[in-house]
Amino acid sequence: MSHLFSQPSNPYLVKGVVDLSQKSFWIATASICFNPLYWNIVAQNEYHNKTITKILGGRRYLGCYLLAVSIFSLGIIRDHLYNVALKDQPTHPLLLHPAVKPLAAGLFLSGNVFVLSSMWALGVTGTYLGDYFGILMDHMVTGFPFNTMSNPMYWGSSMSFVAVALWFGKPAGLILSVLVVVVYSIALRYEEPFTNNIYALAAKQKKAAKERDEAQSVDGPAAGTRSHSATPRKSR
Repeated sequence: MSHLFSQPSNPYLVKGVVDLSQKSFWIATASICFNPLYWNIVAQNEYHNKTITKILGGRRYLGCYLLAVSIFSLGIIRDHLYNVALKDQPTHPLLLHPAVKPLAAGLFLSGNVFVLSSMWALGVTGTYLGDYFGILMDHMVTGFPFNTMSNPMYWGSSMSFVAVALWFGKPAGLILSVLVVVVYSIALRYEEPFTNNIYALAAKQKKAAKERDEAQSVDGPAAGTRSHSATPRKSR
């Protein structure tokens, strides 16, 4: 008879792993997916149409800084929503082992070192898509942390997500961390070729301009110009 009065099981709950019935989990999921989509759409539109630069009267640096503020702010909101989601999720005994917290702390520290050192090496415009505004870097950054891995900012951020999940013993956090890696990987498939094309085109234009300047310096002023056709005057 007792089973007649028992509470119905939650079909969205995997005990000790994840509770998919929590709205906070899906809100965090949406935020994780939205952020890279936002900055890629806005940045590529800026590259093709110069929408932000035009609105700001040609001040492309200001446009880049405003985009940077929006991306940074959305990142803070995403991290907050992630932490809120974890509070509503179950813990797992295996993740409460004493050895897990030191591992989490090491991952979090390493991840933030990669993120912050990347930002320092690239600067604001290099970090926040300045090349889409036509603000190109003079040379490729090859020092730390770029000499240890490609895209250290993305992978450092992913490490921090994993670290927080381990620290609080939340398997759902590991699921969301996998989503972060997947979303970043997809974003990179679009960002890297697009950015490489920006610099390849800039290098091509720079080379063409250099060749034109060299040709003019050898041949003198172009035919048909005032300087080319004018008859020299005799000095008196």
